[in-house]
Amino acid sequence: MTEPHPSAARLRATPPLTAAAAPGDLGRGTRLPLLDLPPAGPPDAPPAGAGPYAAATGPAGPPEPPGAPTGQADPGLLADALADLTELYEHTALLARARGLEAALAALLGSGAALLGARRGFVVVGSPGGVGRPVGLGLDRSGLGALETVPADQGPFGGLLRPHGRPHQVLHPDLAGPATPARLREVAGQLGLGASVGLPLSTDGDGPPAAAVWFYDGPAEPDERRLRLARAYCEAAAPLLAGQLEADRARRAGEALRRGLLPDRLPRLPGVRLAARCVPAGLDRSTGSDWYDAIALPDGTLGLSVGSVSGDGPGAGPGSAPGAAAAMGRVRAALRAYAVLEGEDPVSVLGDLELLLKTTEPARSATAVYAWVEPDERRITLAGAGHCPPVLVTRHGANFVETSLSAPLGMLSCWEAPGVELDAERGDLLVLYTEGVARRFGPTLHAGQSALRRAAADAPRDVRTDPDRLCAHLLACSAPAGAADIPAGGGPGSGTDDLVLLAARFE
Repeated sequence: MTEPHPSAARLRATPPLTAAAAPGDLGRGTRLPLLDLPPAGPPDAPPAGAGPYAAATGPAGPPEPPGAPTGQADPGLLADALADLTELYEHTALLARARGLEAALAALLGSGAALLGARRGFVVVGSPGGVGRPVGLGLDRSGLGALETVPADQGPFGGLLRPHGRPHQVLHPDLAGPATPARLREVAGQLGLGASVGLPLSTDGDGPPAAAVWFYDGPAEPDERRLRLARAYCEAAAPLLAGQLEADRARRAGEALRRGLLPDRLPRLPGVRLAARCVPAGLDRSTGSDWYDAIALPDGTLGLSVGSVSGDGPGAGPGSAPGAAAAMGRVRAALRAYAVLEGEDPVSVLGDLELLLKTTEPARSATAVYAWVEPDERRITLAGAGHCPPVLVTRHGANFVETSLSAPLGMLSCWEAPGVELDAERGDLLVLYTEGVARRFGPTLHAGQSALRRAAADAPRDVRTDPDRLCAHLLACSAPAGAADIPAGGGPGSGTDDLVLLAARFE
């Protein structure tokens, strides 16, 4: 029995193209480079017209001898080409499904390593001012830092970040060899790197170029098939990565703008200690914009506020988030002015803010709570406008500060609500928060507020006496099980609501 061609067995083992790997799922504008398919006939195949019907137009040549090639492609070569194309589609589909720049870079490095048979790698993005920080696969921060000490033109991606005239690849088959630049050879020896393959990740018109490098543990050089697949993959990945980079730059610019609209520091006053947390939703998902503020007033008292500005009126969605963020900045600035003028009367502060909102932002509404604090007397006077009730955390537990039921600002012809006064004891904490935090605690707003209060009451004693740790504790408790969308550094979360907490502890 004739043994089947090994490539035919490989073809049978290759999974069929699925909908997930179809070209339509790779993103608009994505183009997979075509792999070279085997020719349809032997190199010396006769031209069209010289086949069986040649006798009708001219004399035919001598008959082909028995067993001569029939003009059909080698099934083994076709099987290899189809398997390569399938593998390329699968890896490119993984990259297309990645959400966010970090996930895209991880997918890129993992797929490139699989195609090349490498184990480690890194990708670096050029910037107008030079080279950005690399992202690594199998390389920790110290390893990436060591690679950054290699001059760019002598590194494993040397020349790949040039604006023009980039090489199509950079190979170092033996990083310990004399042909390797001295600094790269030294770093490679420290990290146990034996060989490297560098490929560009750039397209015309997509801004600063990027490059990826993969490492082998010992001297090695990938065969032509692996290199051809990796180059085709990087060519397809380049526009996808460019789109992720552009979205990341826009997100960073938007978040920088929003951070500029919030306090860059909290005031320090005798008798009170403050802490705050703000995790804004991305501008592409946000349905509004929240703020917090702490104002040291001229008479030595303190004004505290949190609030939220909705989009362009009822039913506004994520498309209105940038406008809501700008409106939030204007509303917060106005509230600061009213607090300086009449901060000891929270009802007047919110009443003036409501009049301003109706006059200058008629299509928007806002919820807010404003508290006037006398640190020496530990006295609190506050008023709320459709906002979640604050929580007072004491050594006996935690309780809501029940503000009277009132509508959000800008919703009624005339807003009015009475203020609330209370006295705190030494060691008590007042916690103000926005609706986004409460909604993460439970299926409804009311259930979430109750769960937040319980989380504050059940916090360890050393947490309940530290406003910074209490804010961190409440944010951690609010995250759904298994969620990882509250960045430790205060970056944007994945929800549609901002998360804002402001806590004041009486010393």
